[in-house]
Amino acid sequence: MPGVEGVYNKRVIYPNDEGGVSILIPSTSCPSIDRLIQDVPAGKSYQVVNVSEIPTDRNYRNAWTFEEE
Repeated sequence: MPGVEGVYNKRVIYPNDEGGVSILIPSTSCPSIDRLIQDVPAGKSYQVVNVSEIPTDRNYRNAWTFEEE
């Protein structure tokens, strides 16, 4: 599988314009987290988190919030 070991267990999250949270998931061809971060819209703060930190229950995903560290 292409890419860097560990990239697939990470997600990049950032606040979206609707007040929720957007999640970037690396594809199998993503070479690095740095490359994935390039897809965050300009001016948005973001965090790189482990996939285990993303809720698996999507029923309330519109209620998810983003807090800057």
